[in-house]
Amino acid sequence: MDNVQNKSKKKKEESKLFCVEDYEKLAQKVMDPLARSYYGYGNERGWCLRDSVQAFSRYRIRSRALKDVSHRTLSTTVLGQSIPYPIGVAPTGNHVMVHPDAEKATAKGAVAAGALLIHAVDSNETIADVAASAPGGLRWMQIYMFRDRQLTEHIVRETERAGYKAVVVAVDSPCSGLSPKLLDMFNTNGLDHPKYCMRNFKADIPSFWESRAFDDSNNFKYLYDMQFHASATWDDIKWIRTITSLPIVCKGILSAESAKEAAGAGVDGVLVSAHGGRQLDGAPAPIDAVAEVVDAVRGSGIEVYMDGGIRTGTDVFKALGRGARAVFVGRPILWGLACQGSKGVENILEILVKEFDKALAISGCTSPEGIPPGMVVHESYYHHNNMQSKL
Repeated sequence: MDNVQNKSKKKKEESKLFCVEDYEKLAQKVMDPLARSYYGYGNERGWCLRDSVQAFSRYRIRSRALKDVSHRTLSTTVLGQSIPYPIGVAPTGNHVMVHPDAEKATAKGAVAAGALLIHAVDSNETIADVAASAPGGLRWMQIYMFRDRQLTEHIVRETERAGYKAVVVAVDSPCSGLSPKLLDMFNTNGLDHPKYCMRNFKADIPSFWESRAFDDSNNFKYLYDMQFHASATWDDIKWIRTITSLPIVCKGILSAESAKEAAGAGVDGVLVSAHGGRQLDGAPAPIDAVAEVVDAVRGSGIEVYMDGGIRTGTDVFKALGRGARAVFVGRPILWGLACQGSKGVENILEILVKEFDKALAISGCTSPEGIPPGMVVHESYYHHNNMQSKL
């Protein structure tokens, strides 16, 4: 009887999932405490985490009235690859914490929705297994500039073999932003179970086999030792450029200076990102930083994307209006996965797409590229104009 009642209650709750916020609220109920802490983590005071969401409220849309918006398209291209809409799945790790099928379920949901997926290297499923579980999907692979270049090359080769179309290099992690408290929660919550294994790091290279001399069956210590590379420089990006013909995107760019250095290193795209507020608590909200980055690489042919804080289709519109070519969503995908598995991932994407389409129409635009310059402005635009009108 209890099982029947629980299923009925779950079905009733799922029938009320109309927006991303609804999924967030339900996910907080269904996720276990460790998953809630891990996915909800923001470094130090969590200011960057909160502001990345709240910052969208500082932007206004100067809509255009009486435009014929009866024929609209959401499709665009990224790195020459066609996508049905400019919303993709950001790289996040450890999906097994909220669903037993982990990144396989996420990939299936992304394929069902037609979305571009960036697969995180610190996932519980291998690159090959994710590709096989959801054939036909467009995927990019996120990596770090590992301390051992042999490991970097191993991941890149696996990426190429699996048919992924780009390499996304996180450049904002010379050290970990995770707190001692969160790490202690990991160490005391039974993460020695095989399901938590970081399978992409099993490589036939000396540094991996040396790590096996310690009790590191899930590769956590090896990942931690390799991932945070304090002496990495733009020369490492240039080196990655020499070992693959795949396009390279740098993730974690938040300033004009870094954007220009990325351009100098020969990258094809930059992803404006504050790592979900998990690294530097004094970092700006990505929506505040994206216009600066766009201006810095204008005319170079480098594409600019953004992630961080996107919760509605209007947020997507604002990010594109500030210059991003496409956006990526992280936590909302995990909430969908926690609530309904692959179907939840698909639903989250479809919600954002529908909301974005509506924002596009009401604003007087017919395509992502058709959002005119100056349509999305900081709220200070109106304060400044009001002051001028009084003089």
